[in-house]
Amino acid sequence: IPVSLVPSQSCQCLAWKPHPVGVWGAENQHVVAGYSDGTIRVFSVSRTEMELKMHPHSAALTAITYSTDGEMILSGGKDGLVAVSSSRTGMTIHVLADHKGSPITVLQCTRKQYHDFGVEGGELWLATSSDRRVSVWASDWLQDKCELLDWLSFPAPADPEGLDLPPSLAAFCPWEQGALVYAGFGMQEEALFYSLRKKQVVRRVSLPAFATSLSLSPAAPVMALGFRARLLRLQPCPAGDPQDYAGHDDTVHLCRFGPSGRRLLTASHSAVLVWELTGG
Repeated sequence: IPVSLVPSQSCQCLAWKPHPVGVWGAENQHVVAGYSDGTIRVFSVSRTEMELKMHPHSAALTAITYSTDGEMILSGGKDGLVAVSSSRTGMTIHVLADHKGSPITVLQCTRKQYHDFGVEGGELWLATSSDRRVSVWASDWLQDKCELLDWLSFPAPADPEGLDLPPSLAAFCPWEQGALVYAGFGMQEEALFYSLRKKQVVRRVSLPAFATSLSLSPAAPVMALGFRARLLRLQPCPAGDPQDYAGHDDTVHLCRFGPSGRRLLTASHSAVLVWELTGG
């Protein structure tokens, strides 16, 4: 795998480039990777070679994603800075310091109707940092517009000394327009559904522990959550009996539904599992 061929640097995060409409095949596939020295590299999958390198960060990368059209790369660092760079030229066009001082844990983009929420732009994106803050933005990259839509800050008890806290996790809800889901260290072990229209938490889902990973199915109202107790949970929403699965021998630190929602990839320290999902 080409992302492993960078000497003396560790790959901290990566993302697949979205397919342009009507364009398929391995020759069109690209992956972007963020490294511990603050660099970003774009690789061609078919040619197994690096096509672009940029250096928008001075701290290690902790999160990375493409815009929904694949034209921009959004990257977040250990110092809390978020950079927006062109995937064609490598030029950085925005650096946002709103989360400065706290590592970025999640970056995610989703499409929106142009005038949804009373702001321009065809894309929403969110940034989540380890201090339990989530910022939500509306963007029109062609017009060089990036507008803060909402700012969320979730309460928690005083940080216990020496405790390795679970990550702050957030994701747009595919089946509930204008909503996002948040899970992280807090007053209760739960996942919160937040409405961007109502500007409030509209639903709470109790969890057996603080989640260490989160993914929302694009095909059905189901959440996948990983936990430190080697547990994977599939949670129907808004209600329904959860299904718990073993299989990992360590913390489930990654959950990721495939584009069709029929497969789920999960990862722990020593294992990567692919689950085939059945039923309605």
